[in-house]
Amino acid sequence: MALNGCSIWGCAKALQPATSTLSLNSKHDLGKCGKWRRCCSSVVNGVESSFQYADRVQVQITELDDGFHKDLNMLPKPLTANKFSSSRDGTKLCVAYKGLAGAYTEEAALKAYPKCETVPCDDFETSLQAVESGLVDKAVLPIESSEGGSIHHNYDLLLDHKLHIVGEVQLLINHCLLGLTGATKENLKFVLSHPQALVQCEMMLTDLAVTNIGVDDTAAAAKAVSLDGRRNIGAIASSRAAKLYGLHILAEGIQDDDNITRCLILARDPILPETNGSYKTSIVFSLQEGPGVLMKALEVFGLRNINLSKIESRPVKRYPVRLRDDSKYESIKYFDNLFYIDFEASMTNPNAQHALESLQEYTTFIRVLGCYPVDKTDISC
Repeated sequence: MALNGCSIWGCAKALQPATSTLSLNSKHDLGKCGKWRRCCSSVVNGVESSFQYADRVQVQITELDDGFHKDLNMLPKPLTANKFSSSRDGTKLCVAYKGLAGAYTEEAALKAYPKCETVPCDDFETSLQAVESGLVDKAVLPIESSEGGSIHHNYDLLLDHKLHIVGEVQLLINHCLLGLTGATKENLKFVLSHPQALVQCEMMLTDLAVTNIGVDDTAAAAKAVSLDGRRNIGAIASSRAAKLYGLHILAEGIQDDDNITRCLILARDPILPETNGSYKTSIVFSLQEGPGVLMKALEVFGLRNINLSKIESRPVKRYPVRLRDDSKYESIKYFDNLFYIDFEASMTNPNAQHALESLQEYTTFIRVLGCYPVDKTDISC
């Protein structure tokens, strides 16, 4: 039976094996979904105590670059899960992201939607909840980078929320060393940034012989340096963060290697893919028991000349152990896995539809996370 149209399909089967005595009841009740129903596819301790000031100090800056906020408190405050507000007027596209203004995730949002209103959030979970609640239209979720690989927690979040992937953004990360007016990189004693950014700029930091201090966000590091007021403290963050927090760029492109981060755009409703153009489809599924099942599952794409651009396996966290029946004896299987796959085809493509039909023969659960245009923008240095 052919799959009709180009809608985004939901769960094919319950996320549980027929032979299992343990059910996998997710909070979204995946087990109730009918076959191909359109349902759910839907600061680290500082060197000095003065680093612990972010919410207590108010600073007025008098010598400013153009576009810099005179009062840092005028910048939008991050949303928290228990402090949602429904005061938006709905006239402007709102995109949520994790971090403070000037974070790389905000940069990704602005690359995708240059005229949008960006909404900072305390964490990725909150940004997705903001979309689900209708407070914002979309959210940016980093999913992998060329430097650090897959962001496993964010893969888990894709399944935890009833949202759809509607786009992707490939962002070239350009780390900058920031400091106050009059600061020089040779006089720095401490450098603040997200731990990953510190690792990615290890060669320069080693040459400077500074003390590295990890904070939750690169933009938070820039804000901390701006508020602290000492010229021997620097931050690694984006050039946008330098402008927002009134800092000077002491060095640019300081990362050891080029780093491209891929971010997903999530929304409440799926997009309708066009028949022409380059599209990517993301799915997640679990497999039946048996030898060679994973190979057979992947072959349904290769046999139809569909390229797989990504495969990621994640253990089922809620039920990592399940019982299985090996003909005569009941045994225990550890680390039951989910497989996340990106394939380069639109859901309007009949080959993609037939591949997903065939895939059902080997799966106990399948969900289409989204079908969306491939980001082909130039991200060269």
